[in-house]
Amino acid sequence: MTVFSLLFALLLEQFKPLSSEYRAARWLQPLADKLVELYDDGSVRSGRVAWGLGVIGLAVASWLVWWALWWVHPLFALFFNVGVLYVVLANHADSRAFGDIVVQLAAGNTDRACELLGQWRGRDHTGAAASEIARVGIETGLVTGHRRVFGPLFWFVLLPGPAGVVLYRAAEHLAEAWRERQTGVEGEPSHFGEFARRAFDVIDWVPVRLTALAFSVLGNFEDAMYCWRSQSVLWPDRASGILIATGAGALGVRLGMPVHEEGVVRDRPEMGIGQRADVARMEAAAKLVWRVLVLVILILALLALAGWVGR
Repeated sequence: MTVFSLLFALLLEQFKPLSSEYRAARWLQPLADKLVELYDDGSVRSGRVAWGLGVIGLAVASWLVWWALWWVHPLFALFFNVGVLYVVLANHADSRAFGDIVVQLAAGNTDRACELLGQWRGRDHTGAAASEIARVGIETGLVTGHRRVFGPLFWFVLLPGPAGVVLYRAAEHLAEAWRERQTGVEGEPSHFGEFARRAFDVIDWVPVRLTALAFSVLGNFEDAMYCWRSQSVLWPDRASGILIATGAGALGVRLGMPVHEEGVVRDRPEMGIGQRADVARMEAAAKLVWRVLVLVILILALLALAGWVGR
């Protein structure tokens, strides 16, 4: 059922992309805001309680619905799995944003490409040159590909029904939504979001490294592993650093380095080795992500086949 659910959801996403108003983030953000309103007193404990209700609660609820549908008929459970995956793995908008940036850069429309990059990331990159836009685009594509597809799929395989994919997506969203909460009640420092960030780091620990390993195997393995070992620790967010450093090494491209962001030039460490980022490297990055997805599907199909043969 796992392989069929995944294939149906991916095909549905390709031929009938989900509208942005129905994507998981649009449903999770009101929940994140409500949990803040009800539980945020600035303490780590309140964040832990809110996280448990929001993440564990959603995961258990999705499993209960799936189990009830399975009890009625397995086909209903399959449809439910496909529906949840369709919503959670809805990355067509990200793929389209990445592709639009590639098109504009290839046409020499740097200003338009910069505008599209800002819309995609939700940050102002005014003043960025073509190479910088390509660098940031590749970085965002590698991290987004993991968090929207490969990370959720790991937990989908690990836990029954859609519980794993819901767990991962909810944990990722709450960690991001509460990341900037530095001020709590009466203007005092808030630690409300700390547990959500730590919990997601734990949940994502294995998936990040499996994705990075896949980048290495399907790209330049030696350079990817070198960059992983020597450069990933330099990035502020360790998980993103692993993905960016390994992806850069696998592609033979230099990422990181200073960027124009929100009106200032923000310094960042250099990641990767090889060529400057350009349109060709962006296209190579997109192909790398797709190859990883094909590899994941093949592995799941082989595991399912082995299970059927062994019965």
